[in-house]
Amino acid sequence: MFPQHYVAVTGVVLNPSEEVLLIRRSDNFRWEPPGGVVELADGLQSAVVREVKEETGVDAEVVRLTGVYKTVGKKKLHVVSLVFLCRALGGDPGPTDEAVEAGFFSKEEALKKVTWRWMRVRLTDALSGRKEPAVRNFMPPYEKEKPAGS
Repeated sequence: MFPQHYVAVTGVVLNPSEEVLLIRRSDNFRWEPPGGVVELADGLQSAVVREVKEETGVDAEVVRLTGVYKTVGKKKLHVVSLVFLCRALGGDPGPTDEAVEAGFFSKEEALKKVTWRWMRVRLTDALSGRKEPAVRNFMPPYEKEKPAGS
């Protein structure tokens, strides 16, 4: 029996002003870069372009892969996620069925808005300028958040 994982993609989309496209998800109201599950008929890059368009109304193109992440979830939800740096080609971000808000934000503001730590790591890696994709595993036992200043 094979393990049960699903494959997801995330698009860290930058506009010409180097602002980051974020959505406020309609299911949990967290701010995140757009993304979702790769469908069987999708290629990996076409999946991220499709997800960005569906969730924001923005057309994008993939620039490069910035990270590969395996998350073993506490609720038997296991994901392998690919994060791509993308360039916005056009369209105006706005609410969709999957996002109550969408917009471009400065890199600093985007990092403050993205509060889920695993997604913040993905965003930080994508914006780091590193040449090679990050490869990270988020697996139990999970680290406790350290208090500020420790």
